[in-house]
Amino acid sequence: MNVNEPRDAGTSLTVSRHLVDRTEGMDGTGDWAEFRQPVERIYEAAAEWKRQLRGVEKPWLCWNINNRWCALQQRMILSVGWTPVVGFDPRLVSPSIVSGAIQIDFNHRFQFPVMWPHFPLEFAFLFASRLAFWHSDLVCRCETLAALARRFERLPDGQMAAVLSRGGIRNLLNVRSHRYWELACCTTQSASKDQFQRGAGWWRNFAMHPSCTDPLERERRKRYNYDSGVGIRYWKKQYGGKVIDIPERELNEGHCTAINRKGYRYLAAGAVHRPVGDELEANYSLEDVAARMGVEHFL
Repeated sequence: MNVNEPRDAGTSLTVSRHLVDRTEGMDGTGDWAEFRQPVERIYEAAAEWKRQLRGVEKPWLCWNINNRWCALQQRMILSVGWTPVVGFDPRLVSPSIVSGAIQIDFNHRFQFPVMWPHFPLEFAFLFASRLAFWHSDLVCRCETLAALARRFERLPDGQMAAVLSRGGIRNLLNVRSHRYWELACCTTQSASKDQFQRGAGWWRNFAMHPSCTDPLERERRKRYNYDSGVGIRYWKKQYGGKVIDIPERELNEGHCTAINRKGYRYLAAGAVHRPVGDELEANYSLEDVAARMGVEHFL
């Protein structure tokens, strides 16, 4: 499939940015404009994911791009009574697993060169009654994590919680670029299923979602930003979806991202195949971050 052509001046920058980011092997990144597999293959894979999570009431997905950072996250999640479910970047040779956590190779049936956490998040309704998730580069204070866990536990089926991003002051009025993102989120089975049925979930280019078959509706959606999570906000605004907003300010101090660090060192060009785990360590000291957030005892 081709990337959507820009419909007006408000979307041309978005599309050109996507063109810059494109490389081969994007099937596993969670992008309907790039996915070339039968969706039925994911249903088959999800049946196995569900078997591996049998008996787990509170799964929390950790996406392992770096063993040291992921081990810290796993221990933190265990401390609030949730079960870490460790997915991982296919390029990670030997993913580490902490006692009490569960590892799932979400890429086992696909063998994509790269897989992002958005891939299984879109299909949470197939394998979990609720599923929490946070960014691989996020470390938060114990009290913040405990508050998140309580918020996630209280979610009734049919609702979800996620961080709303408006993209800064310059995009404040550009509502078509606003999105919910997976910095920290929790979805429930009915919410995830309704999103998929309406074609408005986590994956990029939700206008190309296979559940969206009305040509006029597709054209309407093409006027929105292509990025992941735009579909979640669309689900809330257009279909009355129930999303509890998590203020970004609650998590920003421990978000170890390029956005929060001047002079961030990139180790390779392109957005898809970069060694993100190595970049994380090249730009942030895990020991320093853990000490600053008061969680060094989890190292």
